[in-house]
Amino acid sequence: MSIGQVLVQIGLQETEARFYLAALELGQASVRDIAAKAGITRTNAYDVFARLLELGLVTQVGGAASKTMMVGAEPPDQLVELFEARRRRLDALLPELRSLHNRASGKPRVRFYQGLEGIKLVLNDTLTVRDKRLLGILSMRDLFVVPGRTWMNDFVRRRIEAGVFMRVIRSPVKDIANVWPPSAEDLRDVRFASADFVFTMTSYIYNNKVAIISSQQENFAMTIESEEFALMQRNLFEALWASCRAPRGRRSEKGPSAVAAAEA
Repeated sequence: MSIGQVLVQIGLQETEARFYLAALELGQASVRDIAAKAGITRTNAYDVFARLLELGLVTQVGGAASKTMMVGAEPPDQLVELFEARRRRLDALLPELRSLHNRASGKPRVRFYQGLEGIKLVLNDTLTVRDKRLLGILSMRDLFVVPGRTWMNDFVRRRIEAGVFMRVIRSPVKDIANVWPPSAEDLRDVRFASADFVFTMTSYIYNNKVAIISSQQENFAMTIESEEFALMQRNLFEALWASCRAPRGRRSEKGPSAVAAAEA
């Protein structure tokens, strides 16, 4: 990344970065010469010069008349001082900004994400579950299409490494045989809904959030952050869980306590 690009990233406009770097290289020079080196028009250069003068990054040397006025760049250390001053102003605003954020904390927050990267972002967010207990209603076949089987297997690995126990309800119609069975080692308990239920989407419940991941057809994900909504979804999950069956031929685990017993 070039020096100019870094200066733009930290807050200067592109023309300001080019003008400052040109002035820095030339030493004392006329606006016309700096404009030529920076590749900007002379008329625009005077506007850029005025802005940089206000920021304290350049100084005016010589007379006020354009024919005799020369421009000098301030030392690069002035850039650090400029952005430290901005940081100090932001620090002074933080109490007020936090107050605004806290005022809105009681309101539900809905975030919508389109496409593959948005779906991955929402799935990764489920691993932030604070009590290490994740509830899920999965459409397995759709997850293996988007974000894909390889990515989902890595997601499961990261969930296990994070110590997150998951209880999951799956639909026989959308299931994939012999994949992600109940396992104390993998921190997973599974139940199957009736074949009458076809889950066209995946949802997770964690913290005070509900995440929803669509199929490839609509290709989106969303999170709803609301204490009341999350509690209602937990209750609905538990009601559905109670009506579901464990996989045939397997003993259904009873949540994290079963994992602890298996590890004892």
